Amino acid sequence: MCGIVGYIGHREAYPIILKGLKRLEYRGYDSAGIALFDGNDIKMSKTKGKVADLEDKLEKDIPTNGTLGIGHTRWATHGVPNDVNSHPHYSNSGNLVIIHNGIIENYESLKKELIKRGYTFKSDTDTEVLVNLIEDVKKNENTKLGKAVQIALNQVVGAYAIAVFDKNKPNEIVVARLGSPLAIGIGDDEFFIASDASPFIEYTKNAIYLEDEEMAVIRRDKGVKVRKIKDDSLVDPYVQELQLNLEQIEKGGYDHFMLKEIYEQPRAILDTFRGRMLPSEGIIKMSGIEDNMKTFLNANRIIVVACGTSWHAGLVSEYIFENLARIPVEVEYASEFRYRNPVITDKDVVIAISQSGETADTLAAIKLAKSRGAFVFGVCNVVGSSIARETDAGAYTHAGPEIGVASTKAFTTQITVLTLIALRLARAKGTISSSEFRHHMIELELIPEKVKKALESDAYVKTIADIYKNSKNFLYLGRGYNFPVALEGALKLKEISYIHAEGYPAAEMKHGPIALIDENMPIVVIATKKGHYEKVVSNIQEIKSRKGKIIGIVTEGDEQVRDLADHVIEVPETIESLTPLLTTIPLQLLSYHIALMLDKNVDQPRNLAKAVTVE
Repeated sequence: MCGIVGYIGHREAYPIILKGLKRLEYRGYDSAGIALFDGNDIKMSKTKGKVADLEDKLEKDIPTNGTLGIGHTRWATHGVPNDVNSHPHYSNSGNLVIIHNGIIENYESLKKELIKRGYTFKSDTDTEVLVNLIEDVKKNENTKLGKAVQIALNQVVGAYAIAVFDKNKPNEIVVARLGSPLAIGIGDDEFFIASDASPFIEYTKNAIYLEDEEMAVIRRDKGVKVRKIKDDSLVDPYVQELQLNLEQIEKGGYDHFMLKEIYEQPRAILDTFRGRMLPSEGIIKMSGIEDNMKTFLNANRIIVVACGTSWHAGLVSEYIFENLARIPVEVEYASEFRYRNPVITDKDVVIAISQSGETADTLAAIKLAKSRGAFVFGVCNVVGSSIARETDAGAYTHAGPEIGVASTKAFTTQITVLTLIALRLARAKGTISSSEFRHHMIELELIPEKVKKALESDAYVKTIADIYKNSKNFLYLGRGYNFPVALEGALKLKEISYIHAEGYPAAEMKHGPIALIDENMPIVVIATKKGHYEKVVSNIQEIKSRKGKIIGIVTEGDEQVRDLADHVIEVPETIESLTPLLTTIPLQLLSYHIALMLDKNVDQPRNLAKAVTVE
């Protein structure tokens, strides 16, 4: 959940590390810190708060010269966010300094043993335990830093991405990963280390992504040596060319990344189906599906595992797969999946969905499913991510970088990919006619322009946000394909405005939530013409009779809901299965404007981080 950055080379390290931390701040922003080697000693500055707070403090604290350094932006696990618990952390001697993303689960037993050996601790973190364990091994085994790291990590239980260096060996940095991402940028007489490639994209296009249980010793004079942590065997690393560019990770004139990403959805959806779908020729072709068609067609069921927004996309896919391809689908929280001893066989296909491709709970679910013989298919956005490597096959969403913590374009592009898969399987199974197949493709091809049209409601949504910004609770209702959209709309509002909100199937309102409705309760009802329209209208009448404030999301030209609702937001008409791609747009905008009016940080909401790489 934390962001780590490191540099060793011929440039001044400080500006590179600081800029890198700003780009990685979506991964955590409770506290931040930087350690630099100035040629003689390690200089460190760290603070509770954001990277901007660190920048204000650091240049007063320490000299910023030096061509070796590491930096960290934190999402707290062990120890409250404060200056002392912030990373980096020194070893007791002051010779070693470390940054860490992840959780050391057995840190307490390690700490007790180290205390017996005379070590003292200033922080409450598991990370300070790890750096002292490395120092203890280095001293007692009389070994080099790389070997000490390897031996120490074999005593550790948990997840980590680390970077550590020794002030007595300022020509090298040692890094390692298990369960948390780590990329090494390869430059000309310089090397970059980061949780993802964004901190070094303008310096090099060449990167190594460490695999789980791998470590690397990075030396300016000898390059990068990668080894297996368990047995110290050498690994021939794959250097890949990055497709990311600098423009993609900047705000591009928008006030916030979230707003930029909301408005990027027409292009992101287009990029996701571009090259995979040719409506004029009646073709959908995805290599991950084509190469494994027999496995999909022989599957007894599909199990979708995901968390948060990706879980909501999975819920939409349940309706799509079952309706089009007639394959039974179960949608599971990845965080619960592995702990209930699920029944999985080699006749199951597991689809794992994650924007970052690094979600720890989803990765754990993948490993469990594979151990039981299931075929695992990944849907993620980040090329080279852990899920992309761990799964048997998969499909990228091509959404481009999503920096805002509250996912927007991830949701719509995941639904797009899952729709393509369902349509392709339906055609292969013969559960959909050629005319229906082509009609669905034509409608999907029109969605980017219809999303643009839905975005035109922005100004009106803003006026609604102003009316209800001080409400303490919201209720979101939808039926069928739009029930998951109601859940997603409520999640967005909770995430960035901190207003309590709940999503329900509209028919379930009568079974409890209706007790909450009064003149102070705004209820967002998704009531498009497709699907269970008349049933939803009946639910709206039930709300109106109890004086609830109704915000209707309706199909263009709707009159019936308009007569009942306090506010109506129109979206273009499309086929029922694609309505979530349109109805979610005004809900994203509503959350954004309410949060902004409440002076909340929409890109970096409290207590959250973009890539949840801890369980």
